[in-house]
Amino acid sequence: MQDKKTKRKQNILLFGVIGVAVALAVYFQFFLSETAVETKTEVKELVSKYNKNCPLKIQEGIRLDSVSLPNLPEEKAVQYNLTLLNVEKETAEIEVIKTEIEKSLISTAKANPGLQVFRDNDYTLIYSYKDKKNVSLFDVKILPDQYK
Repeated sequence: MQDKKTKRKQNILLFGVIGVAVALAVYFQFFLSETAVETKTEVKELVSKYNKNCPLKIQEGIRLDSVSLPNLPEEKAVQYNLTLLNVEKETAEIEVIKTEIEKSLISTAKANPGLQVFRDNDYTLIYSYKDKKNVSLFDVKILPDQYK
């Protein structure tokens, strides 16, 4: 009985992760122009636009809290800070959740034309997740060569 509940929770979470990836793809598409050549200044303005809409409930149980441009040595990056509203670190299977989210994010990043500006400019995508108590769960880092 417990296995069925665990499987059901994992399936629900998997659908949630896929939904986040799709929602982020739509969100990126809205703000990014495929034909425009984006500069670092334009990317900063884009991040500012994202943040004006935050916090943004992407779907049931998932919220985009903010977007930032971390100052990392030797790489350009954009970081998405998200909260899994129905997850508590103490009771969650963090590695299972992280693995499924990472797979979903990589496949979405490869297929999403709205991320072209990041692909063209070799941006690393960082997705930082917290639980409903604002406790850090994990980060998913997608390098440019993983989603080109």
